[in-house]
Amino acid sequence: MNKARKILLERLFADHGQALVRFVARIVKSPEDAEDITQHAYLRLQKLSDKKELDNPRAYLYQIANNLAVDQLRRGKLHVDYISQQLPADGESDGAEHIDHQSPERVLAARQQLQSIYETMDKLPVKCRQAFLLHRARGLSYSEIAREMRISVSSVEKYILQALKACRRKVVWNSY
Repeated sequence: MNKARKILLERLFADHGQALVRFVARIVKSPEDAEDITQHAYLRLQKLSDKKELDNPRAYLYQIANNLAVDQLRRGKLHVDYISQQLPADGESDGAEHIDHQSPERVLAARQQLQSIYETMDKLPVKCRQAFLLHRARGLSYSEIAREMRISVSSVEKYILQALKACRRKVVWNSY
């Protein structure tokens, strides 16, 4: 990167950094996620400015940040939709009778299913398993997990979705 472009990016950051974080925070409703997205926006602008001359770098920066924020919201909605599809709706039966919910057969089946999920979790990559357990066992938000693991929120989303899919495949496979 040449010196003039570096100075331009530094000036953009100094002049618009906090305003951009506030702009993104209004979209994603999370100050922590907004900071991550803003940082990614600056990195993308830097890569873009290395390739071509930009007419209005500030406008590009805000457009990149807006696109990243919308992408994150879309991924979050897909994740929520996936989870809601996996759970029966309130008042819906999952096909099992409530009368025998503690029958020895159901208890055994549940234990076998749980053991199967433990085995599946053991086979997951370490970071994937760690993100999933931090979310499910400790109840941490995606932003908190990202900070603790020193990764992006989108990586946390991918890891947790990967773990959920693996567990779902194992549960579905074993039910046949």
